[in-house]
Amino acid sequence: AIEAHLIRKSPGGLTYIAEWKGGVLDHKMGHLTCFAAGMLALGANDAPQNKKEHYIELAAEIASTCHESYVRTDTKLGPEVFRFDTGAEATSSRLSERYYLLRPEVVESYLYLWRLTHNPKYREWGWEIAQALDTYCRIENGFSGIRDVYTTTPNHDNVQQSFFMSETLKYLYLLFSEDDLLSLEDWVFNTEAHPLPISRVQSV
Repeated sequence: AIEAHLIRKSPGGLTYIAEWKGGVLDHKMGHLTCFAAGMLALGANDAPQNKKEHYIELAAEIASTCHESYVRTDTKLGPEVFRFDTGAEATSSRLSERYYLLRPEVVESYLYLWRLTHNPKYREWGWEIAQALDTYCRIENGFSGIRDVYTTTPNHDNVQQSFFMSETLKYLYLLFSEDDLLSLEDWVFNTEAHPLPISRVQSV
């Protein structure tokens, strides 16, 4: 249903997930939506054989669009919302949407796609984020969100969100770890990236 009704391709060739509002598509994508690339990748892993390649490619396209929302900013950190209307391509056209709250969704998708494809670009993209975090979000006592990702003179919001350590840094750590550390075959992450063991029933 998401693919049929929400996924669209921009004039520049970027695949994105639009928002459905009262029967009308709003051609914008929130940073939060970038988790969907990882969701689709996990789905592809257990999909019927004739669907696996399609869904892993779709996941990769959405992750690439989220990556573009990062690299098209001055800080190389992604805005809260990026648009695909009035000539915008994976960029924020409104001042109120340009902030970055140390969110984990893009790194989360990089982790899943790395584990499932071992394409080195996902580690390269993750390292770009790690460097940008250190450059623009590190402050004396931790890390802070910034109010405008399109300026290299950061205006910090002086808040280190709880999900930064539980999710963003954890996904970055796992991205550069061996696959057997919290293997996807043995663990599933809840919404705050707490690992829960997968129980397997032994057949008698």
